[in-house]
Amino acid sequence: MNKNLKNKITDIIEKNNVCLFMKGSPDIPQCGFSLAVSNVLKHLEVNFKGINVLEDSELREGIKEYSDWPTIPQLYIKKEFIGGCDIVKEMFENGELHTKLNEKQISFKNEK
Repeated sequence: MNKNLKNKITDIIEKNNVCLFMKGSPDIPQCGFSLAVSNVLKHLEVNFKGINVLEDSELREGIKEYSDWPTIPQLYIKKEFIGGCDIVKEMFENGELHTKLNEKQISFKNEK
C-alpha cells in the first residue's frame, strides 16, 4: 500500500470516533452487509461516519490491506478495528458492542 493511501485511511479513522467503511452510504447502503451494520449503529443511535468505498477503488482495496480483513463493511471505534458484519451483529446481540461503546465513551441508546 502506498504511503498516501495509508495516511488517508489513518486520517479518516483518527478524525471519526466511529467510522464504517461500507458500500454505499448510511442512507443508501449498496449491499446487505453494509445495510446490516449501518442499521445496528442507527438502532443504537450512534453518531458514525459512513465512508463509501465504492467511490474510490484504491480506498476499497486499501482498507482491506490496512486492516488485514478481506471484506467490507469494516467498523472502527476510536481507532480500533472492530470487525465486519458478522462480528458486529454478534457483538450487538450478545451485548459486547454495548460494552465496547461504553469503554470507548461513545454515546448510544443503551437498549436492545
